[in-house]
Amino acid sequence: MIFYFSGTGNSRWAAKTLAAKTGEELVFIPDTPYSGKPYVLKDDERIGWVFPIHGWRPPQLIRDFIANVRFECDTTSHYQYAVCTAGDSIGKAMDILNEDLTARGLRLDAAFTLIMPESYVGLPMMDVDPQHKETRKKLQARNDLEAYANYITDRKPLDRQQNSDVLHKGPIPWFFSYPLGGFFVKHLIKDKPFYVDESRCVRCGKCAEVCPVGNINGGKGMTPQWKHNGQSVQERHKRCMTCFACYHHCPTHAIEYGKRTRNKGQYFYKEEKNNN
Repeated sequence: MIFYFSGTGNSRWAAKTLAAKTGEELVFIPDTPYSGKPYVLKDDERIGWVFPIHGWRPPQLIRDFIANVRFECDTTSHYQYAVCTAGDSIGKAMDILNEDLTARGLRLDAAFTLIMPESYVGLPMMDVDPQHKETRKKLQARNDLEAYANYITDRKPLDRQQNSDVLHKGPIPWFFSYPLGGFFVKHLIKDKPFYVDESRCVRCGKCAEVCPVGNINGGKGMTPQWKHNGQSVQERHKRCMTCFACYHHCPTHAIEYGKRTRNKGQYFYKEEKNNN
């Protein structure tokens, strides 16, 4: 069983690729929040976690789900792994994930990072990659995922050094994941700065369609409005993840995030034609 979250499609591609390799079920976390019903695993089934890095941490949606998920079996005999996608580095995100899992009696046998095209545009100096870099990253990620899939299919654990080699923690990972990551979670994961330039909006409904947590009121013929929801614990899965899926998918570039996205590029995952 592969539990995943994705905004602009990098992690969705990784999760679907792994599901095709392993034959295991995909579970999109925003679709099944806090149901209380335990998941039933087959005797030899793996447990996978696939997600993008948000502020050098696992997305809060993932962390909340892990804090509540239940399995109708002893998971100690099941191979467990995580694959995260990132534009550059992940800091101590996998350490944080493993702490969350350990608190629930779960644990990772292996963890992997896929360096993918950059999609975070919510801070100054952060923009999408130029086309040549995007293409190069996607090709490398495809090769890396093929190698990782072999480890996962064969249920091979990675030792500390092997995990370190494939995690791309970057410089001063503690600082990025804790002080800077804490600031990111507290101040930057919110939908209030989003707005639409109505002179450019064609009211196609694409933004509402692609929002992974259903945080946008909109549709064909409607001007989008962000809901500012998910304030209660029960509705945290509906809270904006600031994944920028709405911004990146807008066909007329009518969506902005305050002044931070002006004149910046757009990106969402599309398979390279020459990779088919």
